Amino acid sequence: MGWLARPRIVVSRCLGFDSCRWNGAMIPDDFVEALKPFVEYHTLCPESDIGLGVPRNPVRIVSSSGSLRLVQQGTNRDVTEDLLAFADRSLTALGEVDGFILKSRSPSCGIKDSRVYPGMEKAAALRSSAGIFGGEVLRRFPNLAIEDEGRLNNDRIWDHFLKRVFTFAKFRELKKTAQMRDLVQFQAENKLMLMSYGQVELRNLGRIVANREGYPLDVTKGEYEKHLQIAMTKIPRDTANINVLMHAMGFFSERISREEKEFFLDVLDKYRLERIPLSVPVSLVKSWTIRFDQEYLKPQTFLNPYPDELSGILGKGVARDLRR
Repeated sequence: MGWLARPRIVVSRCLGFDSCRWNGAMIPDDFVEALKPFVEYHTLCPESDIGLGVPRNPVRIVSSSGSLRLVQQGTNRDVTEDLLAFADRSLTALGEVDGFILKSRSPSCGIKDSRVYPGMEKAAALRSSAGIFGGEVLRRFPNLAIEDEGRLNNDRIWDHFLKRVFTFAKFRELKKTAQMRDLVQFQAENKLMLMSYGQVELRNLGRIVANREGYPLDVTKGEYEKHLQIAMTKIPRDTANINVLMHAMGFFSERISREEKEFFLDVLDKYRLERIPLSVPVSLVKSWTIRFDQEYLKPQTFLNPYPDELSGILGKGVARDLRR
């Protein structure tokens, strides 16, 4: 399967691109590095991009009068408005993107684990929150693939992230010239993967493609894209993946031996018990698809959601954690 659509991903510049951390450090990241041949990166560093310099006094999020402020330690400079203005400019200028990889725990880029303090004096954090820039990203792109590099150490999260960005990128390219028949084909090729994400949005997408109301093509494309992103928001449950795999096995039920069926069911049980990853039963279905030249399953993205080379990311140093 060719991967002509390269996901456009916004990434924190400190993650292997530049020594722009507050202390002048850079943080190489295996996941970010592994994606480089397959994606188009747009890098940014909100703190250095608003002129705080490198190295610089660190900033922290402070809870003040019911609002969150970003204040630089040592100088007590409040840079909240500067950062929000930068977020508005930079995010507006991005154009269409498919996902974000932002620095975890950063008071600017964090998406959920940035520490909020009661003031500038030495004290324990009150709670965790999104960073000032990260919060704007979440607000503006609520249904895109947005993760931090820490969470992408988890098998299920990185798999979910890759499925989303490659699917969104393919649709972004397709919609430039797509006719209705192209939307129908896209829906057909993604049917099993969308089935794993949930039946409700799968039906919604099917209804949009059917277009019985006769909406203009551009309206249909926009509605389809919106619901495609909504459909892929949450990581599929194991039970949903098993249902899809059982559905796929049905295409071969008359052609494989009883022993093969029993072996496959045993593999599914091991997956359900969290002893093996999803890739194992998927590989079995792929092997049957090739063996029996099954035309319907060949283009299904559930079996090939992203380039095969990225299935080996864990071997490049990313921590393995099957079910966290």
